[in-house]
Amino acid sequence: MNTNKIKIIALLTGILFSATATAQNNAIGEYVNKMVEDPEVETATFAISVYNISKGQQIYDYNANKSMIPASIVKIVTTSVGFDKLGKNFRFKTSLGYSGEVDKRGVLQGNVYIVGGGDPILGSYRYKQTAIDSVFTAWKNALAEAGITKINKRICYDASIFDEQALHDSWMWGDVGNYYGCGVHGLNIHENMYFAHFDAGTQINRKATLTTTTPANVDVRNHVDVSTGPEKSGDGVVIYGDPSSNIRVCKGTVPLGKTNFKVRGAMPAPPKSCAEMFAKYLNNNNISVSNYVSEGLVRTQNITYLFDYYSPVYSDIATYTNQTSNNIYAESIFKYLGYTKYKTGSFETGAYVISDFLKEHSINTKGVRIVDGSGLSRQNMMTTRFMCNFLAEISKQPYYNDFVKTLPQIGKSGTAKNMLKNKPVKQEIYIKTGSMNGIKTYAGYIINKKGELISFCFMANNFECSQNKISQKLEQILLMIIEQ
Repeated sequence: MNTNKIKIIALLTGILFSATATAQNNAIGEYVNKMVEDPEVETATFAISVYNISKGQQIYDYNANKSMIPASIVKIVTTSVGFDKLGKNFRFKTSLGYSGEVDKRGVLQGNVYIVGGGDPILGSYRYKQTAIDSVFTAWKNALAEAGITKINKRICYDASIFDEQALHDSWMWGDVGNYYGCGVHGLNIHENMYFAHFDAGTQINRKATLTTTTPANVDVRNHVDVSTGPEKSGDGVVIYGDPSSNIRVCKGTVPLGKTNFKVRGAMPAPPKSCAEMFAKYLNNNNISVSNYVSEGLVRTQNITYLFDYYSPVYSDIATYTNQTSNNIYAESIFKYLGYTKYKTGSFETGAYVISDFLKEHSINTKGVRIVDGSGLSRQNMMTTRFMCNFLAEISKQPYYNDFVKTLPQIGKSGTAKNMLKNKPVKQEIYIKTGSMNGIKTYAGYIINKKGELISFCFMANNFECSQNKISQKLEQILLMIIEQ
């Protein structure tokens, strides 16, 4: 073909794409201009980026370089770097062993050790194989097979794979007593949370009654200031408490007419709670423990290991992390990333690994700060352009297909199952959301009508209207991208 014809075709193609892109920009831009002028959101700051990965073209930017609080979309970074550094088939390991000697009577003249490996799903009620009874039964059977019928000393726990700072120092006091702010340890159990069970009063504003706490044998003392709210008012209880203390203060409301209403709180001292619960389990199941009091020790070199308990594979854990926005799972991944490279699992070393990854892939980090793995900290900062570029880079990696399946899919799975339910769409939309008081964020991928892969990130900070109002406004931009 004539060289000049090729140049003309290329020029016309470029003009055509430019015109299409401009039309997209104008349509989204007009909508955004009206949105930000709406009196309902006059206090808010918005940032929006949309990027066509397939064509390597920016579709739309608004405040794209402005640093914003990202909330739970931080989990996108944590879980994708986990795929890169750990691999989809990685499993956390928790080990059981003992020190000392077993005599002819089956008496262990020594301690039993639970050696934590950072597993966030150990003892989780969500799966039969991870439930406390399943784990403790496997550990008890390992002791019985070693001929142990009595433990003359203690059940000791070792959580030293991670540092002792379970909570980031920037997390809010109103969060840390609740299940979503429970923090992460080198040894976790039951997702580091407990259930407080309430019966509502007979009338609105009447006192609600705390009936029990589970799992059994958790040493928690609840100070209750909970009353009865309207029917279908949901969980209005906030739990306050220091993670190292067993005292919890419960305030708020439970719905009228409810009995055995479960409220999730942060378990006191999970490593110690794990060891104490196991000691009580053994005493109730034919292996006596002389000293109930467990103690945390730095890892000893003289352990005879009996049993290694492995978590589900990483891809399953990452999926649950993103589908349900589970903070403890995200923080366990974050700290374990730090442990694998720097031999200490901490918020600091986890942040180093994320920073190292971004440098390795030449991703511009101006305006970006990541201090935890879940997004619970308000010290985290991101730009929407950074997130779009990050998602574009992940789409080029060999683990992309595994990673993208962990994200909720609009209308089908996870936290996005009910999104756009009144406006059904056929396109694939994979989205992670983030919510905090005054903060709403979205990020993910869209495959549009042309089959092109789009990355997007929307963030709203400092609004005073409801979360639903903001969601409706931002989700309209999703619909516009799909249609173009």
